[in-house]
Amino acid sequence: MTEVSHERTLTVDCGGGGVKSALLDAGGFQLGDSLRTPVPYPFSPQDLADIITKHADALGQFTRMTVGLPGMIRHGVVVYTPHYIRRSGPHTRPLPQLEEAWNGLDLQTALEVRFGVPSLVLNDAEVAAAGVVRGRGLELVMTLGTGLGTAFLDNGHLAPHLEISHAQMKWGLTYDDVVGEAERLRLGDSAWSRRVLKAIETLYPVFRWDQLYIGGGNASRITDSVRARLTPAIFVPNMAGTQGGVRAWAMAKPHPTTVLSTE
Repeated sequence: MTEVSHERTLTVDCGGGGVKSALLDAGGFQLGDSLRTPVPYPFSPQDLADIITKHADALGQFTRMTVGLPGMIRHGVVVYTPHYIRRSGPHTRPLPQLEEAWNGLDLQTALEVRFGVPSLVLNDAEVAAAGVVRGRGLELVMTLGTGLGTAFLDNGHLAPHLEISHAQMKWGLTYDDVVGEAERLRLGDSAWSRRVLKAIETLYPVFRWDQLYIGGGNASRITDSVRARLTPAIFVPNMAGTQGGVRAWAMAKPHPTTVLSTE
């Protein structure tokens, strides 16, 4: 007789513009509707915890939590987050008190203490990747939204996170500067889509992936002519940010350690 798991995962997808939550069953299928709350800048860790609490109360009981947060997340600790440290959102000035509150925060432990369930905190693109990758070969997931998110996987295991979005692309501008939402609004979809194509072309020699996935809220904005040139990239729905909440737990496990003998 097959044992039925009653594991329920609350998955929280934190973006520059909003925080979205959904409840998933053990198979990764969504239970009921998702909830979204706009990010109220300035935005503190306490504000995030309050939003998650509101969503959790509305969605129902859960046995663990997965949170995807923009920026450099290492072992559940926020090394650096680009948007939430700012006064009025992306591209506005940072506030010292928010930098102190966010950067270096052990968010994973803080959530476990507050909600009393095991928690997993990853970069938001990594949680999205968990919802779409096949787990074979080297796979790169790019998410296009407020900025550029990336996740790199080797046979279904997450590689250490790299903030490619903050690397310089051209003219002293970062990838975030060149393909982020602010540039899309300034340039229009056609010119912005060509920027995205150029960004992908510059990244291929660095990663040489076997499969590329493109997602995020702005993936649908890429023009048909650029999409044709991106074949065989796989375009994935924006819901991947919450759908990966269950699978992320297995994908975040480290590779088995091999000890090399020096004898």
